Amino acid sequence: MSLSGMTGFGRAEGAAGAWSWAVEARSVNGRNLEVRFRGPPGFEGLERVAREGAQARFQRGQLNVGLQAKRTEGAGSVRINTEQLERYLQAGAPYVATGMAAPPRLDGLLSLRGVIEAADGVDDPDALAALEAAMGASIAAALDALAAARREEGLALDGVLGGLVERIAELVGQAQGHAAAQPAAIKERFERRMAELAGEAVDADRVLLEAAALATKADVREELDRLTGHVAAARGLFSGDGAVGRRLDFLTQEFMREANTLCSKSAIAALTTVGLDLKAVIEQFREQVQNVE
Repeated sequence: MSLSGMTGFGRAEGAAGAWSWAVEARSVNGRNLEVRFRGPPGFEGLERVAREGAQARFQRGQLNVGLQAKRTEGAGSVRINTEQLERYLQAGAPYVATGMAAPPRLDGLLSLRGVIEAADGVDDPDALAALEAAMGASIAAALDALAAARREEGLALDGVLGGLVERIAELVGQAQGHAAAQPAAIKERFERRMAELAGEAVDADRVLLEAAALATKADVREELDRLTGHVAAARGLFSGDGAVGRRLDFLTQEFMREANTLCSKSAIAALTTVGLDLKAVIEQFREQVQNVE
C-alpha cells in the first residue's frame, strides 16, 4: 500500500439540457474529516451527496467542495410578481387621484425593480432529480480526482518518510556503539571523583547514592531497544493497509520520548551528539507525518 496525503485538488465539469456546471474539490491537512459544500440555490440536496462521497473516500482532512452552475441564457422562464406590482400601484394611487401623476403605463410598471423575475430553478421534480443525479456524478468525479492527487502526494511522502526512518535506524545503531563505551567512561569518572575525595572524610551513603545514580544514567539499553522497536513499527505501517496518519503521529511522539531520555542519560559527548541528531531527524519526521492521511 502507498501512503495517501491530505492536500490535493480535483475538478470535473458537466452539462445536461440547458444547464452546465463545474465542480472543484480541495483538501488540506486536518486531524479529522471535515466537509464543506457550497452550491447554487435550489440544489441543497447535493450537500448530502458531497458529504457521503467524501466520507466514502477519505478519513482525514478539511475538504471544500464547490459547485458552480448556470443555465443557458433564455432557457429559463420569467414571471410577473403581481404582489410587487400591486404595491407599486397602491403607492402611486394617491398621486394619480389628485392629478399629481399620470396613470402608469404597463411598460413603465414592468420596468420597475422586482416586477419581472427570472425563474432559474427547476420546477419539475423529475427534471430536478435527473439534474441533481448528473451533478452528483460530477461531484463524484471531482472527489475521485482529488483522491488521485492525494495518492500522488502520498507517493512522495512515502519516499521521504521511509528515508527518515532509515536515518533514525542508522543513528540508533551509532548510539548503541557509543553506549557500549559509556560504562567504562563513567567508571573512570567515578574513580577520579573518589580519588579527589580520598583525603577527606567520605560519607559512605553519599558515595553509594552517587554510584547508583551514575550507574542508572549509564544504562540506555532500554531506550535503544524501544527505538529499534519503533523503527520496526514504522516500517510495518508503511506496508500496511488503511489510513496510518494518526498511528504515525503517535509513533513520532514515542520516538521523541525515547530520544529525550537518551540525551538526558548520556554521560559522554559522542552519545549526546547522536541523541541531538536523532531528535532533529525525528522532528523532520513529525513535520512530514502531519501531511499523511
